[in-house]
Amino acid sequence: MSIDLNAFNKFFIDYQQRFVHFACTYVHDEAVAEDFVVESMMYYWENKDRLSADTNIPAYVLTTIKHKCIDYLRHQQVYQDASDEIARIYAWELSGRIMTLEDFEPYEVFTKEIQEIVDRTLDALPEQTRKIFVMSRNENKSHKEIAELLDITTKGVEFHISKATRTLRLALKDYLPVSLLFSICNLLAELI
Repeated sequence: MSIDLNAFNKFFIDYQQRFVHFACTYVHDEAVAEDFVVESMMYYWENKDRLSADTNIPAYVLTTIKHKCIDYLRHQQVYQDASDEIARIYAWELSGRIMTLEDFEPYEVFTKEIQEIVDRTLDALPEQTRKIFVMSRNENKSHKEIAELLDITTKGVEFHISKATRTLRLALKDYLPVSLLFSICNLLAELI
C-alpha cells in the first residue's frame, strides 16, 4: 500500500504542473484547472484497482481532465448563449423604451387632459352659460351679437362668460399658474 502511495505521490508531483497547464490552456482559469487536475488524480486513485496493468496512467488521467474541461466549456457556452440572449432581449426592450420615450410628447398628454377637463367643465355649466361661452369663444361673436341673439343684456353676456371663465380657471388650477389660466382658457375655448 505504501509503495502504491509513494508511486502516486511521485506521479502527482511529476505531472501536476503539466496537467494544470494543459487544462488552463482550455479553461483559462488556473484555479479551475487545478481543481480538475486534483479531481482527476483522485478519480484515478479511487479507480486504480479496476484498471488493467498495462493502462497508460498519464493518458488515463489526461483523458479525465479533457472530459472535465469539455464539460466545463460546454457549461460556459450554455451560460454565454443564455447571457447573449438575455442581453439581446434587454437591448431590444431598452431600444423600445428609448423609442417610446423619444415619441412621447408631454404637451400632447397635458393638452388632451386639459381638453377633457375643459369639456367636462363646460358640460357641467348651466345651459345658458355654456351656450354663451361657446358663442363667444368658438363662434367669435361679440357680446352685443350674443345679447341680441339670446335677447339678454350685454351685462348678462359678460356675467355668463365671466362665470364660465372662473369655473374653468378653478378646474385647471393644478395644470397652470393662475396668471396663465385665463389665456389658456381663451385658447382652449377656440379649440372646442
